[in-house]
Amino acid sequence: MPTPIGNLGDISARCLDILEAGEIIICEDTRVGKSLLNLLNISLKNKEFYCLNSHNFNTFIANFDEQNFNEKCCIYMSDAGMPCISDPGTELVEFAQNSRIPYEVLPGANALLLAVAASALVSKEFSFLGFLPNTGHQRQVELERALNSRIPTVIYESPKRILDLIEKIAGLEAERKIFAIKEATKKFEAKFFGTAKEVAAALKNANLNGEWALVISAKASLSGVGISRDDILELDIAPKIKAKLLAKLTGQNAKKIYENLTK
Repeated sequence: MPTPIGNLGDISARCLDILEAGEIIICEDTRVGKSLLNLLNISLKNKEFYCLNSHNFNTFIANFDEQNFNEKCCIYMSDAGMPCISDPGTELVEFAQNSRIPYEVLPGANALLLAVAASALVSKEFSFLGFLPNTGHQRQVELERALNSRIPTVIYESPKRILDLIEKIAGLEAERKIFAIKEATKKFEAKFFGTAKEVAAALKNANLNGEWALVISAKASLSGVGISRDDILELDIAPKIKAKLLAKLTGQNAKKIYENLTK
């Protein structure tokens, strides 16, 4: 079950009805779950609460009483937003599928789709990378993957790393169009749009508190200058250089392309 990402008014009537009827409530954090039900004026009486997160899934399943859960109205709710979208829940859905346990997924608030709609940078396709690795080489690899993508990319980021992330983008491609939104649906929601250089400058003087969603525009197509993959393959140049050009064009890994070229 989805929960509001900030504004309590985004909870649906259907969700409220099911929360009222719920007998077993599975939450990422039972304290957060109980607090939300209190805010929604839903009684906690006759409800059993269980904690399920990325750290205790195996223990939860080991103690799972299928008969008890089958006989009662059982709900899994995230702390905020849609379960399974950068939130726990995927393993639970997979378990239900493998165990032939009927389940439903309710639609609701989601920071990813809100950012996509508000950015005006996505017309059809996009990719979602969730949270990038916090530090190290892999973080740089994932950022370059986003910048080389032929479709817009959406990333979640924490307030501690958002400025650094956008400054890195500005250092690599200062004119790349990006959109950033923090505290979506909340009182202090804020949106930033422009080139990476412009957004980085704006964020230096902004309050960065809150969770962020970032939309990076697609890499500009090279088709306008008449360069295609076949054109590059036909060039009489070293395979290493050819691999780098193909990586720029396709967004694929240059090392893997080089390995394929030299087989």
